[in-house]
Amino acid sequence: MIPAAFTWTDVQVRAALGIAEAPRPRLAFTGVSTDSRTVHPGDLYVALVGPRFDGHDFVEAALAAGARAAVVSRSVPPTEAPLYAVDDTLVALGRLASYRRARLDVPVIGITGSSGKTSTKDFTRGALGRALAVHATEGNLNNRIGVPITLLGTPAGAEAVVVEMGSNEPGEIGILTDIVRPTLGLLTTVGESHLEKLGSLEGVLDEKLDLLRGLPGEGAAVVGDVPAALAERARSLHGRTRVAGWSERADAELRPADVTVDERGAHSFSWRDATVSLRVPGRHAVENALLALAASEELGVAAAAAADGVSAVEPGWMRGQVARIGSLTLLLDCYNANPQSTRAALDTLELQDGARVAVLGSMLELGPDSDALHEDVLLAALRRDLDVVVATGKFARAARGLDTGRGRAALVTLDDPLDGYARLREILTGEEVVLLKASRGVALEGLLPLLSADFGGE
Repeated sequence: MIPAAFTWTDVQVRAALGIAEAPRPRLAFTGVSTDSRTVHPGDLYVALVGPRFDGHDFVEAALAAGARAAVVSRSVPPTEAPLYAVDDTLVALGRLASYRRARLDVPVIGITGSSGKTSTKDFTRGALGRALAVHATEGNLNNRIGVPITLLGTPAGAEAVVVEMGSNEPGEIGILTDIVRPTLGLLTTVGESHLEKLGSLEGVLDEKLDLLRGLPGEGAAVVGDVPAALAERARSLHGRTRVAGWSERADAELRPADVTVDERGAHSFSWRDATVSLRVPGRHAVENALLALAASEELGVAAAAAADGVSAVEPGWMRGQVARIGSLTLLLDCYNANPQSTRAALDTLELQDGARVAVLGSMLELGPDSDALHEDVLLAALRRDLDVVVATGKFARAARGLDTGRGRAALVTLDDPLDGYARLREILTGEEVVLLKASRGVALEGLLPLLSADFGGE
C-alpha cells in the first residue's frame, strides 16, 4: 500500500494518464495501490504485470477490499467500478508518479551508483533529517515500481525527497530520472555490476550518468571519485559537479580529514567544524557519508546538524551489519555483491581485530566475464591480511586450477555453503571475525542458524 499523500480526483488521474474520456467530477481516491492484499478503501488500484504475477487477476479482490477504480491494460471480469484503460500499467504508474512530482515544490535528491546507493540514501536522510522533514525511499524500492511508489507516498508536509534509483538494463536510469526530475543528483560509484545487460564497465558508467544528464542547469551533482573516469565524465556533463572521496580526484573540501578508525573498522573524521563518528564500518562508508554531507550543504543544513544525523545512522539489514553469535563477530554483507562491493567488504574485514575469515558467495548478473571477475576477486582476497578465505559457489569454481599458493590467507572451497557447512565449522574456533558476502540470490545468511546452533550457547 502506498501511503496517501493527497487526494486524487478523477480529473487528475485522467490528466496524468492522458485519457480524454468524460470525467466523473465526484470520483476521488485517497491513495494509489499496486497490491490487492493491502489495498485501502478509497484507493485507485494499478494492475501491474510481472514475470511471476499479473495484477489483473486480482482486480476483483482489490475492488472488493474497497478500491474505487482500477488501471488496467487488458480485459477483466465485468464490474460497475470505473476502469482506466492504458497500454501498459507500469508506464501508467510512472505517469501517476510524474504527475505527483510536478506538484512538489521541494528539493528532490536522486541517488544511483553500482553500490552504496541504499547506504548513501540512509546517510542523506540522516544528514537532512535534523533540519528538514524528509521523505525517502523505504528499503531499496529503487526500480520502476519502487521509485513511483516513493514519489506517490510523499506526504504534503515533506521539505525534501530522497529517491534511490537502480538499474540493470540500458535506459532505466533515464526513465526513472524523467519521472523523478531530481534537483540534486548523487552518484556513488561505478563498477562491474549487472553486466549481463549493461555489457561492460563503460556501459554501466554511461547508464549511471543518465542521472546527471537529466539534472536541470540550476541543479547540482555530487559524485564519488572511483573510478577515475567518473569524476572526469561527470564534470564534463554538468557544470555544478562536486567530487567526494579519498583520492586527489576529489575536491579538497570533500576529502576526509582527521581520520581515526575504531576496533570495529568504523571511521571518524572532521566535517567543517563538526566531527562525524560513523556507526557503519568500512572506508566505503566514509565515501557515502561525504556524498550525503555534500548534499546537506547544498540544501543549507548546518554542518553540526548534518554530522549529528549521519553519525546516528546504523548499518542496514545485511549491508555491513555487525552481529554477535557467542564470541563470533559477524559482518553480514550479503544483500548484494559485485567485484567492487566485495573488495570494499574485504577492506572492512581487514580492519577488524582478531582472526579474520571471509566467506565469499557468488556474485550474480556479471555476464560473460563472470568467471574472470570471480578469479580476480578471489586472488585479491587471498593476498590480503586475512586468515582464511572460504570460496563457495562461483568462487569455488574459480579456485580450481588457479595458482593460489602466493596468497597470505588459507583457502577452503565449498561448492555449496550450506551443504559444506561442516567444513566451515571445522576451521572456526568461535573467536573469529567472519565476513559473509554474496549476492542476494545466494541467501548466504542461511548460515546464521547453523552458526547460532554451534556457537550461540544456551
